[in-house]
Amino acid sequence: MRTVMTRTDQPDAPGRRERRAARLRAQRVDALSAQLAQLHTIRGLLEQATEIVLRGWVQGAWFAVDVDGSTRAVTATEVRLTADHSVTGACLVGAVVHAGGGPAAVRSQPVQRALDLVWHTLREDTQQPVHWCSGPPVRMMHVLDLTHWNDAPGRTRDDVVELLRSSMTMANTEQEQCRSEQAVLAGRLTMADGDEIPDATGQPRKWRGRAEVGAHRTR
Repeated sequence: MRTVMTRTDQPDAPGRRERRAARLRAQRVDALSAQLAQLHTIRGLLEQATEIVLRGWVQGAWFAVDVDGSTRAVTATEVRLTADHSVTGACLVGAVVHAGGGPAAVRSQPVQRALDLVWHTLREDTQQPVHWCSGPPVRMMHVLDLTHWNDAPGRTRDDVVELLRSSMTMANTEQEQCRSEQAVLAGRLTMADGDEIPDATGQPRKWRGRAEVGAHRTR
């Protein structure tokens, strides 16, 4: 006699797909929550940077500090002075760095991504999503570009303030995109490949399942 064993606990193909879609949905919701928190931090940093520029804006230097009642311009070789003296002004990049914690925090993620956002607002189509986490060489070029823009003849403090405020608006737009996508995900038990979610402009785009989550992780 031969006994034939059959398994009855295997979910059917649609069930597996639904479970996979639910896992991807949960991962995406978590990623969006983290991105919202980060954008909140970046927006606050840009708001502080705006206040710094309004107090004092400089060209041809990173910062201005008070030394015995006199204002002294601080270049890259003298940034240590910001640790012991009150910062009374800054250039565009210097203001973002100071708002993020000063020169010691220049490589921190909030500062780096705030600079990404400012550069995107200045040079890219603001209807498109921000490209985060550029490689170090690209980020260096962006910082140099922002520095040259700040130091250009005819540039004014109002120009710098306007750019920072526009960057805050861009942060708001990114936040709204995240919230819109969260709302769509929250209203669905599962998301299947090809389902529509809003893009940065509020227009529908296709959900790409696992690729969607993986793309977010590279940001």
